[in-house]
Amino acid sequence: MSRQERKLAYTAWIVVCFVWGTTYLAIRVALESIPVALLAGLRWGAAGALLAAVLPFFGERLPHPRSWGSIAMAGFLMAVVGNGGVVWAEQYVASGLAAVVVAMVPFWTVLIEAVLPRGERLTRRTLIGLSVGFLGIVVLVWPELTMGGYEGRMFFAGVVALQIACLGWALGTSYTKRNAISGSPLGASAMQMLLSGAMLIAIGTATGEWGHLTFTGRTAGAMIYLVLCGSIVGYSAYVYALKYLPISTVSLYAYVNPIIAVILGTLLLSEPFSLRIVLASALVFVGIAVVRWTPKTTATAEIREAEHRAVA
Repeated sequence: MSRQERKLAYTAWIVVCFVWGTTYLAIRVALESIPVALLAGLRWGAAGALLAAVLPFFGERLPHPRSWGSIAMAGFLMAVVGNGGVVWAEQYVASGLAAVVVAMVPFWTVLIEAVLPRGERLTRRTLIGLSVGFLGIVVLVWPELTMGGYEGRMFFAGVVALQIACLGWALGTSYTKRNAISGSPLGASAMQMLLSGAMLIAIGTATGEWGHLTFTGRTAGAMIYLVLCGSIVGYSAYVYALKYLPISTVSLYAYVNPIIAVILGTLLLSEPFSLRIVLASALVFVGIAVVRWTPKTTATAEIREAEHRAVA
């Protein structure tokens, strides 16, 4: 790897850290006038269409139709359940808090691997990391969970939705690893965005969301940002960084995204920020560090490469 390639790879990693950290704020703003399923569906559908349109310029093409079934399943787990759950939850959970909770994806990945054939078994160190991380989530959300009333119930529902989103993403990464798709990674990504976008738009149509869809200057800008920066630029930078940098280095973005999200939510949306949030976030990050520090099999390490790629 040349010095220039290394420099560009670290630049791409910085882009991933910042851009994917800002998507939580953009989702929160877009929800001001765009319904949940259409927000996620239009985002991924538009991103997939744009990416598919530029594939020929990179000498790439869409995958053969025989692989569309596997791609659709991965898209359903990652984008529909994963990202769709995050979008729904941000109606009731602050964007910064949502980002911290989504940082739990590595924990769900470990638990899923533990129950799958030939998966990595749980160790004492892993269990300690899981316990510390979940303690952080409890500290983070406990006051809101105990407030009672409609607001408290919907906040609890949002936290549950975020955990389901993490579970969906973890299942999607495990499924993708065990059902590897040959051909162009960019082509497969474009098709995954198109198929998952179509599924989400179908959900929005079935639930009557089109009648509630409106755009303001703020929400249109947020949607454009999610399509261009959050989906296309962020993912392309992620792929480039993975090509030239160690996985252990690239995966550090999972620590940076919540920090960016909390800062932006506090400054731009006046979301809550306190010593409790700092402490809870620190516990989550320590738990992630302990889990990642656990010796891993090659297969599990490869699965972790893709963590958070579509949730934010």
